[in-house]
Amino acid sequence: MTTISRWVCILIVLVLGVIVILGLVFGLKKNKGTTNKGTTRNLKEIVVERCLMFIKEVDTSDNKCDQIWSTFKHAFIGKNPCNVKMGDYDQFIDTVHQYISRNKTLFWSKTQQIAHDFTKATKCFMTLEDTLVGYMMDGLTWCGQNSSMEFDYTYCPGYKECENNPVSSFWKRASMNFAESAQGRVAVMLNGSMSQPFSTSSIFGSIEVNHFNSSIISHVNIISVISSTYSGPCNSMSIRNLTSILKNKRINSTCKDITVSEIQNCTSKHNPQSCDCVINGEL
Repeated sequence: MTTISRWVCILIVLVLGVIVILGLVFGLKKNKGTTNKGTTRNLKEIVVERCLMFIKEVDTSDNKCDQIWSTFKHAFIGKNPCNVKMGDYDQFIDTVHQYISRNKTLFWSKTQQIAHDFTKATKCFMTLEDTLVGYMMDGLTWCGQNSSMEFDYTYCPGYKECENNPVSSFWKRASMNFAESAQGRVAVMLNGSMSQPFSTSSIFGSIEVNHFNSSIISHVNIISVISSTYSGPCNSMSIRNLTSILKNKRINSTCKDITVSEIQNCTSKHNPQSCDCVINGEL
């Protein structure tokens, strides 16, 4: 092997290594609803148990988990798994009683892992998955069969097979409700290491932003999470597009580039001001 070939091989290995690391840090998972697995085994038991646990540890409302399960199941059971729409979950959303405190909402796009690590460490913000609706269904798969009251444990279509599948439609409807409930100053974590940190085809760009209510949302803190200090996605066309959309909705916004290491430092146990450190830029 020549010296040039050897250096090419080394460069390829380094690039692949960086990609793997970024994937682990940011949580670059497929959009919810892409799985082709069948319904999660013991789905009812898992959902009801999560519901009871959440109410015991977090929520003090009068939610009835059996009733919540019933309305959830009713949304998709007996239906063509490629014809379950967002509106089919309306009754379920109305059944779940949850309140999201003002200035506590955190949205994310292609930053799943680091956003959840942040909320878990600080407890001062909450993502959709930190609410009762999201907590109950996170990581699960479900679908029914046309004209049958049984679950399909063999195969559930993903969004590549059909847009209106039970899982995708659920997360879109849940995201819509989460966005409509946001109040005060809200935040969003975007993956600034991608060519398009903000995409109008993502759930955040196509659902959540469109349901921001300017009468109750005063400001959006855009957090561009980057791998190094050498990039500046806040000045990118992608994020300028987001700020323009927000401006048209009469919602003020600011953007801040912050590295993964800075977030990890901010959320360490030795820094009680971690929320302000990340959100307001008090580094």
